[in-house]
Amino acid sequence: MKMDKTDAWLTTSQNEPRGYIQPQTLEELWFHTGTNCNLRCPFCLEGSKPGDNRIEFLTLDDARRFIDEALELGVKKFSFTGGEPFVNPEFVAILEAALDHRPCLVLTNATEPLMNQMADVLRLRDKPHALKFRVSLDHPDPAKHDESRGKGNFKKALDTLGRLHQAGFGVSIARLMLSGEDSSAVDQSYVPFFRIAGVPDDITIIKFPEFHLPGSFHEVPEITETCMTRYLNAEQRAGFMCNFSKMIVRKNGQCGVYACTLVDDVNGYDLGPTLKAAMEKRVMLGHHRCYSCFACGASCSERA
Repeated sequence: MKMDKTDAWLTTSQNEPRGYIQPQTLEELWFHTGTNCNLRCPFCLEGSKPGDNRIEFLTLDDARRFIDEALELGVKKFSFTGGEPFVNPEFVAILEAALDHRPCLVLTNATEPLMNQMADVLRLRDKPHALKFRVSLDHPDPAKHDESRGKGNFKKALDTLGRLHQAGFGVSIARLMLSGEDSSAVDQSYVPFFRIAGVPDDITIIKFPEFHLPGSFHEVPEITETCMTRYLNAEQRAGFMCNFSKMIVRKNGQCGVYACTLVDDVNGYDLGPTLKAAMEKRVMLGHHRCYSCFACGASCSERA
């Protein structure tokens, strides 16, 4: 489905008012560091791979501008995703700037780009705010993880997870969610590996359903205004990421404020060049990934 600022933006194919979120507060600001990555995972929701430039490298100047504006709006946390953030040559400097003001979360594959900059990362322990890492461990089976990420990368990621925890950083993991799985049993299957790494058995595990590749639009039930009130209560609606977060994305040499971390493949979700303007705009729930938020409660955030 093509989503742009036409009538289809506001109504469904059945001409019903489309469901939406009116943002209430900016608790978390995400930065996309670029789709360049050292790995080439076939399921990557960003389509990231070595040399990819669909989303360009975030610069330190870009980050500083939006950090300052976010602070004016009362932001509580900064988060970073990619690609692989540590492929971006300015990322450590960006992280240093952000940690001067608020706690930060970094999503990473925890392989060579991070491993090679570990000395710089360890120095970030001296910053005034806490730093947490979410490491991708797709399956509780190293062989299945390595099928997509490359031989030996489960062990590298697990070792790095342990080293970060032992250094005093917060840690969590992200994994893939399989259709029909027993989620509790799958989560429990990670515990032997957590013990090998020396991290707590109960660290946070963020589970992601199948989001499909960027630019591939899958048929899902449409979300109407009535759906949002019939099936979800006010607290559940407030839990949508687009209610309390935004993401900075650099394309064609300019940064835009996108509705959330999952919709940067549709230009209609670019809500403008400033956070203030973006927070005033309704987010229409027409992307197929919006249905995952509606039906599964999917979220990239780790709210306290």
